[in-house]
Amino acid sequence: MQQIDIVMKASVEISYYPLKEVYIAPIQGFIDRLNEYKAIKVRTNTMSTHVFGEYFEMMEIITREIHKSFELPGSIFVMKIINADLDPDKQ
Repeated sequence: MQQIDIVMKASVEISYYPLKEVYIAPIQGFIDRLNEYKAIKVRTNTMSTHVFGEYFEMMEIITREIHKSFELPGSIFVMKIINADLDPDKQ
């Protein structure tokens, strides 16, 4: 049977909690690194970061950048993932 590649759009909400007294710099660094990728769209607000894109590509990028953030001990990430493009600019 031949495999058919289907592009699946997804949306991820990420909250990052570095357990350090100085916590803003690691959060901003994570967001800045995500914003360097052209393949995903990143939107931030005061509570979380939303990422939109093709599922596999987006998850690879997020995994890579979370791994970098884990170099800081006590880094906690909370994520919600949906298999739909909820980018409000496309609604």
